[in-house]
Amino acid sequence: MGPEAAKLIGAGIACIALAGAGVGIGHIFGSYLSGALRNPAAASGQFANLLLGFALAEATGLFGLVMAFIILFVF
Repeated sequence: MGPEAAKLIGAGIACIALAGAGVGIGHIFGSYLSGALRNPAAASGQFANLLLGFALAEATGLFGLVMAFIILFVF
């Protein structure tokens, strides 16, 4: 296996973080929706937590994407 193939494999493995981010974001919004349907009065108080969880989950995916770009275009 040459260095170019290893670079492509490494970038592909780094992109697995994007799948984890998608699952995490779906879980966050699904849990929020479930809680909002059970107690609509408390839904507005949990909206800030929803956005924080979304931002953290999305950041994880973006870090994986940045690592894949670094592997592809820097090394």
